[in-house]
Amino acid sequence: MPANVPPRVYLQPGAPPELVEAVTSEATLVADAADANVIVWANIDGDGFLDARHDDIALVQLPFAGIDRWVAEGSIDARWTYAAAAGVYAAPVAEHALALLLAACRRLHECARASDWGKRWERAGTSLDGSVVGIVGCGGIGERLLALLRPLGASVVAVTRSGRTVEGATRSLAASQLNELWPIVDHVVLLAPATDATRSLVGAAELEAMRSTAWLHNLARGSLVDTGALLAALDDGRIAGAALDVTDPEPLPEDHPLWSHARVLITPHVACPPPVLLPHYASRVRENLRRLRQGERPLGVIDLDRGY
Repeated sequence: MPANVPPRVYLQPGAPPELVEAVTSEATLVADAADANVIVWANIDGDGFLDARHDDIALVQLPFAGIDRWVAEGSIDARWTYAAAAGVYAAPVAEHALALLLAACRRLHECARASDWGKRWERAGTSLDGSVVGIVGCGGIGERLLALLRPLGASVVAVTRSGRTVEGATRSLAASQLNELWPIVDHVVLLAPATDATRSLVGAAELEAMRSTAWLHNLARGSLVDTGALLAALDDGRIAGAALDVTDPEPLPEDHPLWSHARVLITPHVACPPPVLLPHYASRVRENLRRLRQGERPLGVIDLDRGY
């Protein structure tokens, strides 16, 4: 796109005022997708952006952090440039991860169901202070979580694809070194993208290698965990518990044993609800439109070879 020329943006109909303001602050809003060179989508559950694309579209801005579904379907391909909302979810999801970690430590899933005080000390939990938390996929969300954990006295082992040194982590590992993680942590937090390489990242062998007192927390995608292997490990007491914001399958059927399992705490994929996401996403839209005007590369451009 030519520098210093306002992008012509087709914004999903019915988008909230915050997104309208973000677009009009940096670009020209057009009513017909055929007149646009940028698409900005608003609905985290919708895929109408597929029908709005045409040859003149320079960028499709999406509100999703993960685009695995569309990559798997082949509907997102190299014909267009897409920007995902990577990094936009950092603060809300990190807060939710911290909430699950604290709930697991204090066994809130058990205490909240208790109807008497007779066995309260048997239900008493532990502390994050002095614990070791492994963050698998320590990108924007993981780094934000790391910052939240630091004042609580937890140490972090950070796992990234490349093994780059993550500031504030006690230890940094590459994805190829994952086998070193399982036996040394009290909590594993999954934040990695859903790709072919991460499918069933946690299976029977990994669960067997974890401490019997350890918890598994999944806030990424359900496909990262072998659900059957997880249920078996929970039933046998091979791990202490699982805190899940995502599952496989998803949505989880009402009669699925995970819902009522004594060692499981489930939140139904609510780590970043739309009202919480909106101001962060509006800020990203504004910044990326500014970058397009200045001839700069937008944030969050998807690398299809990596799948995110």
